[in-house]
Amino acid sequence: MLFSQAYDKFLNWLEVIKNKSPKTVEQYDRHLRYFREYLKIKNEDNIDVEKIDLDLAEWFRSYIYKKSKKQISIKTANAYMITLRSFLKYLEKTWIKTLSPTSIDLIKQETRRVEFLTEEELIRLFNTPDNNTLVWARDLAIMECIYSTWLRISELTALNKNDINLDTKEFAVRWKWRKLRVVYLTQKAWELIKKYLDKRHDAYAPLFIRHNFKKEDIKSIDEESLRLSRFFITNSIKKYAIKWCILKDISAHTLRHSFATTLLNAGADLRSIQEMLGHASITTTQVYTHVTNPKLKEIHNKFMR
Repeated sequence: MLFSQAYDKFLNWLEVIKNKSPKTVEQYDRHLRYFREYLKIKNEDNIDVEKIDLDLAEWFRSYIYKKSKKQISIKTANAYMITLRSFLKYLEKTWIKTLSPTSIDLIKQETRRVEFLTEEELIRLFNTPDNNTLVWARDLAIMECIYSTWLRISELTALNKNDINLDTKEFAVRWKWRKLRVVYLTQKAWELIKKYLDKRHDAYAPLFIRHNFKKEDIKSIDEESLRLSRFFITNSIKKYAIKWCILKDISAHTLRHSFATTLLNAGADLRSIQEMLGHASITTTQVYTHVTNPKLKEIHNKFMR
């Protein structure tokens, strides 16, 4: 089977049979387009998948590094090779002879460390003085929602006002487009969202919107164009962190990390945190166990005198 044929069938299999999210399919498609581009350079764009060998795969890895305008991380390079391995696994499943996916090794990388805010830093961030503006109310509600409801930024930006049940203080989010999980609002998050919505005088559906538009244009604006982007929210959080002298390169995801470490410090178990964060694997959640080390030391000092 030609690569171009197998490529199309693989993407269809991901979407229809494996029920992968659009974002996941998009990423696999982007990585394989790189591989197809590499094959064209090698004058093998019509290669039969049976002729894909380890040398071709390894030279593709080198091509990824050379193609990049800036030094890519090991994680990014591995992501491309993981896509290629998934493609080869699919070929194996369909009884097409090709390179074994287990032949491709991933580059070993250091154990992932997550950035999080300490209790003192969280206090500084959330004790931002109230300046009674609509933007302030929105930004503080956003930060509190990410921190206390463990939302991914993509989940938060996709929320509409009618998604939130302010009476029961809960709502459901579609995790990676396929799975639903219930998210619970803390009293503080509920208060801040309500304060923000009370200040708004529009009928736009998105829960959080930009407010740099003219009132006279309100009827002609596409509400989706008002929905905040992940970059807007991250830059906004960085702005507040700098203002209150938090000397860490934080992002919206830092608040999510901080939520997990807060729970661990309070004694929550990893399985519960895994469910709340929406991690498919406990391995992903285990990156937060760095905060348990001081507790282990306390226990050791208490009982081993």
